[in-house]
Amino acid sequence: MRLLLVEDDVMVASGIKLGLTDAGYAVDWVGSAERALEVTQSEAFDIAVIDIGLPQMDGLALTQALRKHGHAMPVLILTARDALQDRVQGLDRGADDYMVKPFELPELLARLRALLRRSQAATSAVLSFGPLELDTAQRRACIRTAGSDAAGIPLELGPREWTVMEYLLLQAPKPANKEKLLQALTGWDKEITPNAVEVYISRLRSKLEPHGLMVRSIRGFGYRLELMPGAPAP
Repeated sequence: MRLLLVEDDVMVASGIKLGLTDAGYAVDWVGSAERALEVTQSEAFDIAVIDIGLPQMDGLALTQALRKHGHAMPVLILTARDALQDRVQGLDRGADDYMVKPFELPELLARLRALLRRSQAATSAVLSFGPLELDTAQRRACIRTAGSDAAGIPLELGPREWTVMEYLLLQAPKPANKEKLLQALTGWDKEITPNAVEVYISRLRSKLEPHGLMVRSIRGFGYRLELMPGAPAP
């Protein structure tokens, strides 16, 4: 998932970015609301984390401006302000959640997962399709079959394979757009070509097809996770 971090404190931003990157997010960081508005005109993000105390335009005004411009991505306000009025203003101006500094990284990650589930109409941290299950909280993938134990058959996924799989599951049974999938895999500081996406899709196919799942290419659009003929319905 691609995340926009808007934070003017370099040290704080570096720590947050490191923690989010380790958790599998493709993180792009900007230090001002003006820069955030600029990049969101041309780039697509799955979620944003915005500090209130930004120079010039603050985070509340930025959130309001993003909503005015039609951006529907979930927004989590992250700030040292803990007054009730601040929290109310943040939510009223379009934020989806509000978190006070100092904070613990596991809670931030849990809140981000909840916001992403809500935005994708998912109701659980465990995503499933047919025999496939992805536990986004524990970052474990498995295949559940009649012959497997309670934990299922572990499915080993690399970091980018996980990102692709999670995106396919969040979109299933609808197709996933290839361009958005490419953006979910990388930020500004890393480059990945459309052909590289094909590599990860190919790897996933080799791991899924023995279990009755396939990734179908949708010409001119992207990919869709499907059950192979004869496989039980999800």
